[in-house]
Amino acid sequence: MNAALFAYSRRGCATARRVMAALADWDIQPYTMERFAEDGFAPLGRPAREFYGPIFGGVQAMIFVSSVGLAVREVAPHLKSKATDPAVLVLDELGQYVIPVLSGHIGGANELAKALAASLGAQAVITTATDINGRFSVDAWAVQNGCAIASLPLAKAVSAAVLEGDVPFLSDFPVVTDLPRGLAPGDAGALGVYVGVYEKTPFAKTLRLVPRVVRLGIGCRKGTDEETIRAAVNEALAAHGIDRRAVKCAASIDLKAKEAGLLAYCRSEGLSAEFYTADELRAVRGEFTPSEFVKSITGVDNVCERAALRNAETLLVKKTARSGVTVAAAAEHWEVRFA
Repeated sequence: MNAALFAYSRRGCATARRVMAALADWDIQPYTMERFAEDGFAPLGRPAREFYGPIFGGVQAMIFVSSVGLAVREVAPHLKSKATDPAVLVLDELGQYVIPVLSGHIGGANELAKALAASLGAQAVITTATDINGRFSVDAWAVQNGCAIASLPLAKAVSAAVLEGDVPFLSDFPVVTDLPRGLAPGDAGALGVYVGVYEKTPFAKTLRLVPRVVRLGIGCRKGTDEETIRAAVNEALAAHGIDRRAVKCAASIDLKAKEAGLLAYCRSEGLSAEFYTADELRAVRGEFTPSEFVKSITGVDNVCERAALRNAETLLVKKTARSGVTVAAAAEHWEVRFA
């Protein structure tokens, strides 16, 4: 985690050092005014818009030891979206209060404020409605559990609805704790929350939360280019209604570990690439689509299905072939927890 930390007085610099000690595992760059120069602190640049803009787009959190008004003025010109804006927090220069100002849920400002307050002996000032009313915070839960939020407008609608009553909740994965206040089991209604990897809409307005648990298994001819692999994967996922955002990694046999097109596809899609020996793939249990030709080349009767299931639980997509590429997909074990 990385952050920028800003102090505007001697006392503020002292509080900033306390913040850095509390967040010792973070990569933090502190800044202060030139006349308060201290070891480790970089100077605040001018003009302000040009100075704060690149920082705003390059860190996960901006922490101001200042008034709320000062922090708001400095970040306001750079606001883009709650999906991408960093967490912005303000501490008074005595370190008595920690106030999340921006990206309280998706950016994690609320949780960071609570953690900082606990470390500093301060009070976190949380103002988001779901938090202060003890109701389910859908965007915070999604971020904490590694789920993509399919629609921010629907997330906002759910956050408003849970303040008025319970919203129906449906999951394709086991729910192993009680539902929080604001949710109730259900599979129909005007507005609801669905957790799963499929692009289905059980409610009239369905907020889909997509856990990143799908593992692709990919086989390909030597020299297959990135776009051909992408087209094959997209076709296989679309045919089974699987949301692309559910994909976590791609796997294949170790003979493909230097396949340029496959590696380029993984890089461009932000996927980790895993490769297994023929022995490791043969050890995978299950019913697979065998190919004597593949076995003669690789030493194993099926690459894509076995590679997908190697560290997963359930095969979702059996072997599909397109333009010399074979694709399968499997889901890891995953559970829904609210505590």
